[in-house]
This record gives sequence, C-alpha cells and structure tokens, in this order.
Amino acid sequence: MTATKTPRYYPAEDIKPAKATYRVKQNPPRIRKSITPGTVLILLAGRFRGKRVVCLKALESGLLLVSGPYKINGVPLRRVNQAYVIATSTKVDIKGVDVSSITDEYFARSKEAAKDGEEEFFQGDAPKPAVVSDQRKADQKKVDDALLKAVAAVPMLEAYLAAQFTLSSSDKPHLMKF
Repeated sequence: MTATKTPRYYPAEDIKPAKATYRVKQNPPRIRKSITPGTVLILLAGRFRGKRVVCLKALESGLLLVSGPYKINGVPLRRVNQAYVIATSTKVDIKGVDVSSITDEYFARSKEAAKDGEEEFFQGDAPKPAVVSDQRKADQKKVDDALLKAVAAVPMLEAYLAAQFTLSSSDKPHLMKF
C-alpha cells in the first residue's frame, strides 16, 4: 500500500506534444510482365472465377481493369487484383477500345449508399438488389462494342472466352503452359 494517495488531477504540462508524422506515398505494385493490355486472363477467385477475360489496362491502384466482354461470358467491367489471375499467351488487339475515362474513382461507392442506418439493417426486409447505373451500362456497351469487333477478328476466340476454365483430377497445373 502506498503512503500517499494518488492525485485525481494531473497537470497539462506533463503531456508531451505529438510529433509530426510523415506518410510515405506508396507506389502502386508492379504489374507482371506477362500481363499487358489485350492479354486474355483467367480469373481464379471471386464471383466470376474460372472465367476468361480480356485485360484492358492497369489502374493507378495496381489493380487490373478487365471485361468479359459482357455479351460473351457475363463479366462486366471490373477491377481485379493481379494475384488472382493467370495470364495466358492469348492476346487481343484492343487498339479500338477507349478506356481512358475509367479510373479507380469510377468504381468508388456512392455516398448515398453508405448512409443506410442501423435501423434499416435490423428491419428484416429483403436486401435491396444492386442497381447498375445508366452510365455504367453505357460505358459497358461502348467498351464491349469495340472489344467484340477485336474478338471477332480472331478465329475461335469468342468460343475460347465463353468456355469456363476447369481442372480435373488428372490435370497437372504445374506442367501446363497457359
């Protein structure tokens, strides 16, 4: 037991001012050499795993912008981490596809969607279906029209993109050449 009672109040002079911290700007991760715009990729995770998609460009965040095209295999314009794709040796000429307007901010969630309160969560209603904006639909159509022309120029490519990638028990992925 201590001889003196600890005081209830501590003077403010003892509190040291916080040191200024400097945030280092992170550089985006390097994209693998095998992944270039126009490369056909196989998605390994997520909702569209097993689908073959076309890489359109690398975004500033280090993610890849890919598209199915939507008409062929149902994959919309999406951002994908390069760790979850396999690059194939198949290439598509995407010179006619304009994706300069699509950035990471394009995929940012709207502020109104984040304002759903706690009461709405506990109401027990069925979840609201995701609504795709008209601008996203227009951008998807614009990209798909140009991409479908490029795909049609290569024989059998449309069927290749539509086919799902699977492995059977006898397949040896470490010996495969993609």
